[in-house]
Amino acid sequence: MRPVLLVIGILLTSLGCAQMLPAIYDLSLGEDHWQVFAVSSMVTLFFGIIMTLASGGHTGSISIRQAFVLTAGTWIALTAFGALPFVLSPALDMSYTDAFFEAMSGITTTGSTVMNNLDKAPKGILLWRGELQWIGGLGVIVMAVAILPILKVGGMQFFRVESFDTSEKILPRATQISGILTLVYVILTAICAVAYYLAGMDRFDAIVHAMTTVATGGYSTHDASIGHFDNLNIELIAITFMILGSLPFLLYVKMMQGHTFSLFKDAQVIGFFKILIVAIFLAWTAQATSGHEPGLLELRDASFSIISIMTGTGYATVDYSQWGPFAISLFFIVMFIGGCSGSTSCGIKVFRFQVVYANLKAGARRLLHPHGIFISRYNGQNLSDNVIQSVMTFLFLFIASFLLVAFVLTLYDLDLITALSASATSLANVGPGLGEVGPSGTFKHLPDPVKWILAYTMLLGRLEIFAILIFFLPNFWK
Repeated sequence: MRPVLLVIGILLTSLGCAQMLPAIYDLSLGEDHWQVFAVSSMVTLFFGIIMTLASGGHTGSISIRQAFVLTAGTWIALTAFGALPFVLSPALDMSYTDAFFEAMSGITTTGSTVMNNLDKAPKGILLWRGELQWIGGLGVIVMAVAILPILKVGGMQFFRVESFDTSEKILPRATQISGILTLVYVILTAICAVAYYLAGMDRFDAIVHAMTTVATGGYSTHDASIGHFDNLNIELIAITFMILGSLPFLLYVKMMQGHTFSLFKDAQVIGFFKILIVAIFLAWTAQATSGHEPGLLELRDASFSIISIMTGTGYATVDYSQWGPFAISLFFIVMFIGGCSGSTSCGIKVFRFQVVYANLKAGARRLLHPHGIFISRYNGQNLSDNVIQSVMTFLFLFIASFLLVAFVLTLYDLDLITALSASATSLANVGPGLGEVGPSGTFKHLPDPVKWILAYTMLLGRLEIFAILIFFLPNFWK
């Protein structure tokens, strides 16, 4: 397990360094709150360095079992220590349950929150929430590109990068590929921050919102989210970068290498935009049932809300739960779809729906022509039975997990709408739900056991289910 200790130790050390940024910012404002982050940083650095030293600097091969442990262990460790500033802050008076929930929501880029009065919260805390989502978004990209294809999670093996075919190359591969992905991520974040600033945000809001927009996380510095600014230009910038964060980052790398049109030829990207356009049109027209004429203002609200929910960002400008039953059903469905594989987005992912469609299409042709040979294809490549089986299994487990969590939540006296939407938004890593946890509410009032259940549901969704459920198989531990 030495490679696992080494990686987690290095990441915790990096997290400890990241906790110093809010400390420096609070100190520059002359606020005593900087001490919270200084203590959190020292504790995190201590355990990070201890784990790194305990590994003996081991950089050898890593097995499939160790890769699964590394994937889950990293997210849990970062959440556990990322929660320290919340629980230590006297201004928040948070229990560790609330702090863990907030940190897990941040690091998984879910965006659900237990915090009220964000407008009066310490600046350092608001910056830390943005940092958590930014770090989590980068981690999601690297995991989706370097780890999950090797582990064959939910059909992700279809996106395996050539020349990296064995588990022994997981760590070298992650190191090599994370550098260029980080560069792209930083560039997008910087451009987004500058755009927000030029559109009217102050520097602090621009930086924090840029981090949570590109990460498709949705944490804001205001209770009213993006709606606080009531600025069309800001909303258009948010829409642009929520979409950019939901597209495959490897395609950005290919564009930088000279493959200019690779992004626009990808089947998953094309499918993503088709679904977005249809969903926006349906949400726009659905507002007529709530007494609004479908005009330009309604189109603006529909576009922002659909893109925010489908990309898993969770920003809000209006309360779409007031648009009537059809709109509620639409948002509930869109919540599950998500963005593209290899992005910061969440949900089931567009490519899985395309794989299912390709398989059903080939199956229908076989029924019409029993002696014909029909091969399922996706993005110009043949789909192996292994990929199709993985995708179908993932979809079954996703739906089963959603229903099971919702059922458990009803045991804690949550109404059906709240239980279903809380389960869906946590598993799909979206953020706001419906009912009591709608876009204008928080998760603060929920019982502590429910918060722990939802926190681990966020982890289950972010790690694509298989990476968590495998720990419950006896054979894994033999």
